Amino acid sequence: MNSNYIRFKQQRELGDIISVLFRFLRENYKTFFASFFKFVTPAFILLIAALSYYMYSTVGSSVLNAGVLNEGEVLISIFVLGISVLLYSAVLSGTVLHYVKSYIANNGQVKQEEIGQGIKKDLGSLIGLQLVVWVLTLAGLMLLLIPGIYISVPLSLSAAILVFRGTSITESISEAFQMIRNNWWITFFTIFVIVLLIYVISFIFQIPLLIYTIIKMFTVFQENSAADITGVFDWVYMLLSIIASIFQYMLYSILPLGLSFIYFNLNERQNFTGTFESIENLGKRE
Repeated sequence: MNSNYIRFKQQRELGDIISVLFRFLRENYKTFFASFFKFVTPAFILLIAALSYYMYSTVGSSVLNAGVLNEGEVLISIFVLGISVLLYSAVLSGTVLHYVKSYIANNGQVKQEEIGQGIKKDLGSLIGLQLVVWVLTLAGLMLLLIPGIYISVPLSLSAAILVFRGTSITESISEAFQMIRNNWWITFFTIFVIVLLIYVISFIFQIPLLIYTIIKMFTVFQENSAADITGVFDWVYMLLSIIASIFQYMLYSILPLGLSFIYFNLNERQNFTGTFESIENLGKRE
């Protein structure tokens, strides 16, 4: 067993989940990001290419054509970007969740072949699940916002249920709502804190873009004596924006890892799986 092994199957409070999340990253970042680059890179490259195309069709087209956009090309770029985000989200979730699954199964030792096999088995289901989650969340948000926020909390755990329990898409969603019962608020605040921390960290990589935008806006306003905002969005702005997005999307890998700790916390509260396993292992050692 890994001497720094961190138990997932354990009840934790909000502060404990946050601290153990970053402790896990600190102690396992080499194998964690090695798995990211090995399995997520193709989808990640496709996402960055789609993002670049979107930036070109909007900002780039505006620069080249004096503010005139090609609406057809913009719609195509949005569609391509949406498909790329869907694929990236599914591959990222599958990689992180199967990383955790292998970590638990092998007492802290991660086997890359297990991750690869798991992704192949679950990728189709994860893509379908992600699409259903988007549709349900969007529908909920359109109903005066509150329903969308409410259902997004259990839906965020459905991918973890699918991977860790081997359930179908509908079963994963159904069990997610059962799991969240009586624990909605603590789960919501935990997810909120994790997302906020990811945003704060990613903001560091947004600073060069922010500084350049401010300087460029000041220069444009000085030269044109009018608010010709299109002059701000040049090729340097596009490049800085893409670079910031690269780091931002990489940091999103923290979210499914955090959701794994949340899932096992809720599962332990309901089923005491880790407790029973500890008792069984104690009996075997004796």
